[in-house]
Amino acid sequence: MLLLATAPALAMPKLFESAQLTPSGEYTFGIEGPAVDRDGNLYVVNLGKPGTIGRLVPDATSSERFTDLPDGSIGNAIRIDAAGTMFIADYKKHNIFAVAPGTTAPQIIFHADEMSQPNDITLARDGAIYASDPAFKARSGRIWRITKGPDGTMQGVAMTAPRAMGTTNGIDLSPDGRTLYVGESNSGEVWSYAIEGDALTRAKLIARFEPNTIDGLRTDISGRLLVARILKGTIAVLAPDGRAIREVSLKAKEPTNLAFGGSDGKTVYVTQRQGGFIESFRTDVEGREHCLQRRAC
Repeated sequence: MLLLATAPALAMPKLFESAQLTPSGEYTFGIEGPAVDRDGNLYVVNLGKPGTIGRLVPDATSSERFTDLPDGSIGNAIRIDAAGTMFIADYKKHNIFAVAPGTTAPQIIFHADEMSQPNDITLARDGAIYASDPAFKARSGRIWRITKGPDGTMQGVAMTAPRAMGTTNGIDLSPDGRTLYVGESNSGEVWSYAIEGDALTRAKLIARFEPNTIDGLRTDISGRLLVARILKGTIAVLAPDGRAIREVSLKAKEPTNLAFGGSDGKTVYVTQRQGGFIESFRTDVEGREHCLQRRAC
């Protein structure tokens, strides 16, 4: 009787076990704003020096320079839409840049002197950009809604809200686009709001952590929130109502933000301020933005 040898099955990475991807010190203390495009390239701000955008191509172990912002501009957040356009929040010069698919040149599409500093951004299915705008010294903040006007230019307005906000930081939308989640750094609180045009309504406190221990956040297609616990060295996974599901331990203690990527949208990339590197882990649910990029949800 002939026995056929079979190759051993490749071991799948364990869920929620993080590993360092890039060398320590590759990015500055301002490492932030991870975003993944449809080809699986990961983009992160401040590679080597402020004002740069780095790119980590699939299966690479070190980043390469993708582009530089104009002199004096420093990026803090990146998002990429279904058409492949990259949007960058420039907190120093109060700009939102766009980089068209197939190019590397950032173009200003929105500027507002009234902004304190655009910190994090998220993209809605209809093309609206929501930007957190914290005033750290005043321990306050607000949210901007930026949309295309009748003349084709991007126009923005500070949204009204039913409460005085703290230092607005991490921000993302629910899968149906009707709810905006906002993390406030100073209080450690995560709030949800209903979106009604240029107004935020029905404010609800869904989670409270220690003050000054949260930064960026992202949602997955099930509606869960993943929150970067800066100074705690974890990613908190929350149900849509804020109930704690798990804590993912990381390799360093200062995660600033995260993004979903990989071919199935279930790889989470984390930017680490402590050490200036990127780490990642596998999760069990696809990220909202990954799904939206593919126009699959």
